[in-house]
Amino acid sequence: MAEDNQVGAAPFRSGFAALIGRPNVGKSTLLNQMSGQKLAIVSDKPQTTRNKILSVLTGDDYQVIFLDTPGIHKPRHKLGEYMVNLAQRTLSDVDLIVHVIEAQAEIGPGDQLIARKLGEVRTPAILAVNKIDLVKRDDVDRIAAQYGRLHPYAAVVPISASMGENLDVLLREIIDHLEPGPKYYPEDTVTDQPERFIVAELVREQILRLTREEVPHSVAVVVEEMSPRPNNMVYVKAVIFVERDSQKGIIIGEGGRMLKEIGKEARQEVESLLGSPVYLDLWVKVNKDWRNSQEVLRLLGYSEQTGR
Repeated sequence: MAEDNQVGAAPFRSGFAALIGRPNVGKSTLLNQMSGQKLAIVSDKPQTTRNKILSVLTGDDYQVIFLDTPGIHKPRHKLGEYMVNLAQRTLSDVDLIVHVIEAQAEIGPGDQLIARKLGEVRTPAILAVNKIDLVKRDDVDRIAAQYGRLHPYAAVVPISASMGENLDVLLREIIDHLEPGPKYYPEDTVTDQPERFIVAELVREQILRLTREEVPHSVAVVVEEMSPRPNNMVYVKAVIFVERDSQKGIIIGEGGRMLKEIGKEARQEVESLLGSPVYLDLWVKVNKDWRNSQEVLRLLGYSEQTGR
């Protein structure tokens, strides 16, 4: 690039940064805040993220490609195994790791597992101490010191992803720890995920939010059709897969009320994403024990062969 050849000009830095941490520590919130729009769904339930979400952030002197990995946890089914393997492999495939932790949570076995995995790769890691708005400064310093004894982090940055606090400091640390490099994506690129995937995730987010504990993570959403209609309308047909008839009943609700509410809330999010009016056509199907079926996982996009 021409500006890189100027005497005294700062080099253009670029690279891939993985957000990693235990489930539900705020990685998706951080990704959305960094990108300036919703790319990853947010839920107070753990293991919400199932796929690596790529977000591209480009500035005058940098391009950071973020990967939001599934939280590392003890897997209980083939989907869980895929999620954990995906997260662990990412550690050696990126240029930088951002380890996100909660300021108010004590170190547990999951944290120790992540620290061991960080020690197995050469990739530098930054510790992002999230949710500092919920604790005192002394608590932040204490937890940061405890993690510092588990792994030699390149930097420690206290943040609040939900409040947007210190995210500029974190971004500057990330850029400073990247090597000079090219622009991997055009400046206007925000994500490599197709719109259908993001739309499906927005529907799944509302299912998790509205059904609460009644429907666990045995739910997946596939967008089968997205097509333009008259008056700038976009028709979206999405199929919600569950594992049991009882879960189907919960999602549909008495008189179809729950499904209508899911559709109403999801449609608003999808319209915001697409910038057009949306007709959201939701269907619910039972596919028993799909999380342990390799064939079904490939169909739903949670298989290694899909590239997602």
